[in-house]
Amino acid sequence: MTLSSRLRVIFRSKTSQALDRIEDPREALDDSYDQQVKMLHQVRQGLAEVATAKKRIELQGQEMGQRHRRLGAQADQALDQGRDDLARTALERRALLENQVALIHDQYSVLEQQQARLQDNERRLAERITAFRTEKETIKASYAASVAQVKANEAAAGIGGQMTDVGLNLDRAKDRVAQMQARAAATDELLANGTLTDLTATPDSDLERQLSSGAIAADVERQLQSMKSAKSAHTARPAGDDNPDAWLSIGR
Repeated sequence: MTLSSRLRVIFRSKTSQALDRIEDPREALDDSYDQQVKMLHQVRQGLAEVATAKKRIELQGQEMGQRHRRLGAQADQALDQGRDDLARTALERRALLENQVALIHDQYSVLEQQQARLQDNERRLAERITAFRTEKETIKASYAASVAQVKANEAAAGIGGQMTDVGLNLDRAKDRVAQMQARAAATDELLANGTLTDLTATPDSDLERQLSSGAIAADVERQLQSMKSAKSAHTARPAGDDNPDAWLSIGR
């Protein structure tokens, strides 16, 4: 495999892994869950604001009610003292106060209805989020199991991004071994014919090596002539010697 081919395989593997991370449904489910939780938080925040406004109007209405009773008591007291003018003033103020109470009562009713709607929405949204969370975790667990199964199957079949890297490393190792073997054989040959000098060898080792090679060749020739003589004299030993100690006589 050429370098460019290896680079293409590695690039495709890395790209596939990046796309798998982008398309991971677990992240999409978590994002959807987070969005729903934020929405629930906004609903609860709005509910708290409505409840606060409603309570403020309620306190204001209670103050107006106390003033309304006080103006009525003052009108009675003015009549008891024969002060019709003061009684009339107290009644006029109480009438104006009644109009104000009617207005804030309408506001209170609107806020009360709005609070009821928000409470209903908050309850339904919380229930939906709870159900979604359960389903989300179930889907994530199923996806994780599927991913693990795919990785196991790819590992068993020898495919997949990691196994591709393993194959590339194995190919490179084989190439390096082949290069080293070829280089070792070439240097051995160069050392043998004297092109290269073995700096670690003893002096005159080249003569000893050549003499040793000549001695081996002479010994081979001697054995060949001996075998020919034995065949001509019909005294050759059988090819298969069953003596277990026959190996001791090899080379003698």
